[in-house]
Amino acid sequence: MIDIWTAVRFLHVLGAIIWVGGQLTVTVVVLPMAQRQLVASDRANVMRAVGKRFALITAAVFLPVQIATGVLLAVHRDVTWAMLLEPGYGRVLMAKVLLFAAVMAASVVHGMAQARRRPRAARAASIASLVGSLGIVLLATALVG
Repeated sequence: MIDIWTAVRFLHVLGAIIWVGGQLTVTVVVLPMAQRQLVASDRANVMRAVGKRFALITAAVFLPVQIATGVLLAVHRDVTWAMLLEPGYGRVLMAKVLLFAAVMAASVVHGMAQARRRPRAARAASIASLVGSLGIVLLATALVG
């Protein structure tokens, strides 16, 4: 049955698809092609533009949608602060929220490293963000199981 909570869950999952799918697309499709097809200066300009666009979408759409729908879903499930420390659903949800915060922090570090022209730090932060995002998806599947 499709009700308001299905729509809220749909938006939450859609946001995750856009975030993780975007990370995977940039990492697996865009970056390798840019490395093969573009000279270094053009590649840097294209990847910087892609990164800025992704950051804008993250700040304007992804974060507000994920936070709002996540809070709504937790309220709907009657999650309390105390539950987040209890074994099972609460701890998995807490791990997911903490990992989400870490992924967002890694994304900020990535953007700062890119702006300061520190490619090794940017790459490390990018990898951490992608791996963490995949971990969030894994934890999310445990929550609905």
